[in-house]
Amino acid sequence: MGLHALVIGGTRGIGLALVEALLADPAYDCVTAAGRQIEENQSFGILAAAHGSRFRRLRLDLCDEAGIETAAAELKAACPALHLLINTAGLLHGDGLSPERRLADIDPVALATSYAVNAIGPILVAKHFHSLLAHGERAVLATLSARVGSIGDNRLGGWYAYRAAKAAQNQLMRTAAIELARRARELIVVSLHPGTVETALSAPFRGNVAAEKLFTPAFAAERLLAVIAGLTKDASGGFYAWDGQPIPW
Repeated sequence: MGLHALVIGGTRGIGLALVEALLADPAYDCVTAAGRQIEENQSFGILAAAHGSRFRRLRLDLCDEAGIETAAAELKAACPALHLLINTAGLLHGDGLSPERRLADIDPVALATSYAVNAIGPILVAKHFHSLLAHGERAVLATLSARVGSIGDNRLGGWYAYRAAKAAQNQLMRTAAIELARRARELIVVSLHPGTVETALSAPFRGNVAAEKLFTPAFAAERLLAVIAGLTKDASGGFYAWDGQPIPW
């Protein structure tokens, strides 16, 4: 029996590239892409036409716990076991939200918004989907974090909300890894840093990024899947970069 994967945030950017890469892998019988806008997504229509029943779409909003629970139940009815769950959704800037340069820029609403998407959403996904990964076979629950969420690697300051929310995400996922290891021995839970990728999230901030350090979504997806493939059970609870190197907390 083949493998099943779920990519949350699979509507665009790294998430969509991961969906495409997983569908290109014959080891996967089914790849489900989840996001807020799934019917309107043109790429999904192309994938559905090309891959038929191997490709599924699932509506999911990280800021709606009831919706996350419903999505988990819907997926469980169609696909009782998952071997890979990758959450790629994240928020750095948007309506009224921009990385802070100074203490004076900190806004409690912006902080709460960042936490809702970057920290609370991922752990709610773990809460409601982990049972689909606890089946006795090797499985991976991965969420995309960011190097700026590392406390030990913070040398530049700034970006208060995003840094803090990603640090919180890392701690929440590590805590989940410890708990789940007691009853899902083959489940690996990790946070991953994809590097700087040419997506809408990084667009306003990549002007000074060297060309060799700016990745396409397809390259980032390839590297992330390679890291995931090489993870051992001892890696659970860790935080790793796109090249497989551990990142300090």
